[in-house]
Formats: sequence, C-alpha cells, structure tokens
Amino acid sequence: MSEQFKLTINGKSHTVSADADTPLLYVLRNDVGLVSPKYGCGQEQCGACNVLIDGEKAFSCSVSVKDAAGKQVTTLEGLGTPEQPHPIQAAFIAEQAAQCGYCTSGLIIATKALLDKNPNPDMDAIRVGLQDNLCRCGAHSRVFRAVRRAARELAG
Repeated sequence: MSEQFKLTINGKSHTVSADADTPLLYVLRNDVGLVSPKYGCGQEQCGACNVLIDGEKAFSCSVSVKDAAGKQVTTLEGLGTPEQPHPIQAAFIAEQAAQCGYCTSGLIIATKALLDKNPNPDMDAIRVGLQDNLCRCGAHSRVFRAVRRAARELAG
C-alpha cells in the first residue's frame, strides 16, 4: 500500500508516494528522475547504487524509502555540475578513471565518504574504502590515482 514520504535529496525536498519497503534506488530513478545511482546487483555487492545518507555511504538498492525519509540523501548529481564539477569528479575526469562509466557514480560517492572521514588516505585505506565497489572494466589503478588526486586537491 502506497504511503507519502518526504525526502531531502541533493538539498531539495521531494514528496513521493511508494510502498514503505520500496528500495530508495527505485524512488531516486523512477520518481525523482536521477540517473546516477545504478542497479547493479541488488545485494550490496557492487556499489553501483551508492548514495550518501546523512553523510554515510549507503547501498540505495537495500535502503527502503521509509528508512531514508527525513534524512539527507546525496547522489552524484548533488556533488557538482558539468560546468563546476566537485574536486572528486574533476579528479576522476583528469585521471580517466572510467571506461564504461556504469560504476563511476558509486565509486565517486564511496570516495566522497572516504575522504570526508580520512582526508589523506594511504593506498590501504583507499582499498578498504572502495572495497564494496566493483569495476568490471579494470580501471582500479586509475581510480586509486583519482582518489589520491582528489585528496590533494581538497587539501589545497
């Protein structure tokens, strides 16, 4: 049975009608029209659906719309714009840290969560911070360079 839920997504308020257990991912894509979080596995195994909820990395495929209501949800669209990308987005572009691009949004969100907690991660911390993200293209070395570049840029 559908209910009304108030969500704050990328700083904007949205009211959506959905079943309480509907995955946040479906609401973001189908009701709000955001395309960055992707459906990959539906089992918290690939990270393509990553978003930030109250600043913490979350798998939007397994968080219900009910559990996201009243919290701050951030997707890739909330970080920067094509004209003014967030430093993490700019670093991924500069390092060419994407091939097909399917996983890129989730990797950038995971990087944001990592750098918010650890502004100067070593390679081990980067590996741990991104371990829940799967890139089938094999761009991991470029992704690691992008994370290091973003950390330097954000540090000034």
